[in-house]
Amino acid sequence: MTTRHVLSSSMHRLALGAAVALMALSLSGCAGQQSRKELTTGSISKLSKPVQSMTASELAAATESIGQAYERNPKDREAGLDYANLLRMTGRNEQALAVMQQVAINHPTDREVLGAYGKAQAAAGQLEQALATIGRAQTPDRPDWKLKSAEGAVLDQLGRSAEARLRYREALDLRPNEPSILSNLGMSYLLTKDLRTAETYLKSAAGQPGADSSIRQNLALAVGLQGRFQEAETIARQELTAEQAEANVAYLRSMLSQQGAWKQLAKADDAN
Repeated sequence: MTTRHVLSSSMHRLALGAAVALMALSLSGCAGQQSRKELTTGSISKLSKPVQSMTASELAAATESIGQAYERNPKDREAGLDYANLLRMTGRNEQALAVMQQVAINHPTDREVLGAYGKAQAAAGQLEQALATIGRAQTPDRPDWKLKSAEGAVLDQLGRSAEARLRYREALDLRPNEPSILSNLGMSYLLTKDLRTAETYLKSAAGQPGADSSIRQNLALAVGLQGRFQEAETIARQELTAEQAEANVAYLRSMLSQQGAWKQLAKADDAN
């Protein structure tokens, strides 16, 4: 059985849902990859370890700590940005949006704040509003690659893939070989079921300096959807602790398990 036959219509629907979820994750950082690294500096330097290496319980504790700092001074720009970012990372998108609304009220012309507000809107499902907010943050004379990529991710979720890919390529002109942009571009092709092209871009993204675990998860998904079960698992486990690797594999399996699709893919892989 060929991979093309294995990928049923239900699998295609699953791919679309998974891609939207994963791009929302990228968008929530976008600074994304950048933001996670920056969370260990400045007002969050008090954290005991980098955010990307924290367990779920450690991340929850960090969110509570930064939340208390924000509550003490809701007009503190850095505390608000950091708190909203951590809230999005823990899936609390509506609360993150509420925080960013307040930060934007207090800093209405701040470009970084407007960009973060747009990302919070997108993560909460307010896609048209997010496009407008990100557009206000962008300036033609000093275009920001992070905002271009964020705009592309929103356009993809609206089904406007051609416009989205134009934004990603504009972002790459500003920031060549940036892994988060290449990953978003790959996920754009995954959304339109062009799995081979998606894999090409995601492999390129995963091979760049600074590529993180979320990019490898995207690549694992693209490989798994083509029926290469063992290869997908190997990618999902790379460069992680045993606990993180198992969590990645569990997530990958959940994305591919609808209506027995995981078993179909495993059988197809064994037959190759």
